[in-house]
Amino acid sequence: MTPADTLRLILLSSLWGLSFIFMRVAVPEFGPVALILLRMGVGALLMLPLLLGARYLRLAWEHKGRLMLLGLVNHVLPFSLLALATTRLEAGFTSLINATTPLFTALLGALCFATPVRRGQYLGLALAFLGVYVLSADRLDFALGGDGWFILAVLGATFCYGIAANYSRTRLAHLPVRVVAAGSCAMSALLLLPPGLWLWPDAPVSGQGWANGLALAVFSTSLAFLLYFGLIASAGATATSTVTFLVPVSALLWGHWLLDETLSLQILAGMAITLLGTAITTGLLRPGGTPGARLARSRRRGLD
Repeated sequence: MTPADTLRLILLSSLWGLSFIFMRVAVPEFGPVALILLRMGVGALLMLPLLLGARYLRLAWEHKGRLMLLGLVNHVLPFSLLALATTRLEAGFTSLINATTPLFTALLGALCFATPVRRGQYLGLALAFLGVYVLSADRLDFALGGDGWFILAVLGATFCYGIAANYSRTRLAHLPVRVVAAGSCAMSALLLLPPGLWLWPDAPVSGQGWANGLALAVFSTSLAFLLYFGLIASAGATATSTVTFLVPVSALLWGHWLLDETLSLQILAGMAITLLGTAITTGLLRPGGTPGARLARSRRRGLD
């Protein structure tokens, strides 16, 4: 990874970490569905120029059904669930639970998409779920006013991401990334238009609410997606996947600095266990392998 790629990776993790801050501030005024309509509507408008050209438009039209399904499971449902969760949960805490996405990707790949799970990955899965338990054990209260349902909402979002990752890999991998990115965003905006307008807030939204909602759309969606797919093309999928470990760290720091969220020992311990398990599950760390061998494998996968 070049120094320029490293800087882009850090910027990407910061933008996605900030998305939890933007949602935390804006969602009380917009509501979850209306906020995500704003996010995907503005994001789609900014990304539609990527589809200019007869070839890209033709591909997007031919695969509109698959792009709509991807938009549903990769944007509409998970973004709405995360926005709902941030009405109750701290931004940093939400991002840590969201870091379990690779676990659901591996499990659903094995169960539904015939993707084998390596023996070492079982240790990673167990560790990561242990980390989630450490994070949330004392907050799994499903009574009225408890956090339990909101934690399940975040896990529901990661479940959707797991479906989307496997679906795009098996059904849409042959398409140019700009068609997948811009096409799924546009389809997401169309899906969100009826419920988003119906649930649009009656009370005027403050300037702070609009600023955070638009920042979510422009910086944490359009710009972040462009950085993400540019990194995949430049540095490879394996190197880019390390953003999974940087986003919750970024969100925790932003939450602490901007929203005065607490960095407790429980959160730090849960983060360490969860990210260790995720690293093993994704193959970034392999028990029994030497650091040199792991680095060589990582570089080979990055060139695939």
